[in-house]
Amino acid sequence: LQLSPQEAARAAHAFIIGGENLLAESLSFWQEAAPHTALVNEYGPTETVVGCCVYSVPPDERRSGSVPIGRPIFNTQLYILDRHLQPVPVGVVGELFIGGVGVARGYLNRPDLTAERFLPDPFSRVPGARLYRTGDLARFLPDGRIEFLGRTDHQVKVRGFRVELGEIEAVLEGHPRLQRAVVVARQDGGGPQRLVAYLVPEPAGDGAEAQPPTVGELRRFLKAKLPDYMIPSAFVFLEALPLTPNGKVDRKALPAPDGARPTLGAYAPPRTPVEASLTQLWAEVLGVERVGIYDNFFDLGGHSLLATQLLSRIRETFGVDLPLRRLFEATTVADLALLIAQEQAEQEDEEQIAQLLAELEALSDDDVERLLADETLPQEALDSL
Repeated sequence: LQLSPQEAARAAHAFIIGGENLLAESLSFWQEAAPHTALVNEYGPTETVVGCCVYSVPPDERRSGSVPIGRPIFNTQLYILDRHLQPVPVGVVGELFIGGVGVARGYLNRPDLTAERFLPDPFSRVPGARLYRTGDLARFLPDGRIEFLGRTDHQVKVRGFRVELGEIEAVLEGHPRLQRAVVVARQDGGGPQRLVAYLVPEPAGDGAEAQPPTVGELRRFLKAKLPDYMIPSAFVFLEALPLTPNGKVDRKALPAPDGARPTLGAYAPPRTPVEASLTQLWAEVLGVERVGIYDNFFDLGGHSLLATQLLSRIRETFGVDLPLRRLFEATTVADLALLIAQEQAEQEDEEQIAQLLAELEALSDDDVERLLADETLPQEALDSL
């Protein structure tokens, strides 16, 4: 910002903002330096009216994350619809459609694009009325205002699930210790596609160092609001997001996760050969540099698909066949090492009993009578005689 607080205080009576998703943090300067300046968030694509939806920010409003785009202007209707073009409930994310007298007739000499973007309006009684399909994601807030969440072309498929990146970003920006959040789907090193969140923490203020939330905190925060398949596998903290020359987030410039162990608490090294082997397996499957024995598999970016790969590697290394649910019960290396030791001990007992039963089958009747009196034999062996 090139204005000083003194210049901003006398610069204008009203400040109308548009063109990009407005974040509350961008308004803090004006709210403090020019509290009497009216701040208006304006939304509208060129195909309708560039200001078809407006929100006048209350002077005393202090919030984080996206600023609502408000309500439609006169003679304009805004609908939030699902993929079947049905209205979604309050709070549910859908695509934003615009109707009313401001909707354009179409694109010049582009009948194909016109047919794709301008649809018959099923909610209007006006003959020939049409809706413009914005390609923007939004949702209704409980008070009727609309919140912009991003673009539908930021929808991706991860592990067979359709994911709306804007919805994850909106939830993350609702965390009190995060200032900005961008989520992308990455496929680095030929591995499977995964979600990566890039985060700018809130400054601590008063010269103190900012304390970003831990990965465990973020995962619990997201799990309370989103399904598991929408939880990012990696979280990257940045001082600022890279921007294009026109001020938008440059998603192509976002760095690849470096594979470093995320902030999960103190690192605890392996204590036994089994734990050492497991930490190595986890690091290879999860793509991180090192794993502590008390690190949670899912906090490190694990999910059900990676869990299946890990169990296959455990079967090859330890000769133990564990069902998938056991990894959801034993989520740390320390717990999993104990589980493997128990399974191996049970397998050894079963092998010893099977060998003993095979030897008993070859005994004569006299030998069997004598053995029945031996109280040291396992009950399974006595029952087979």
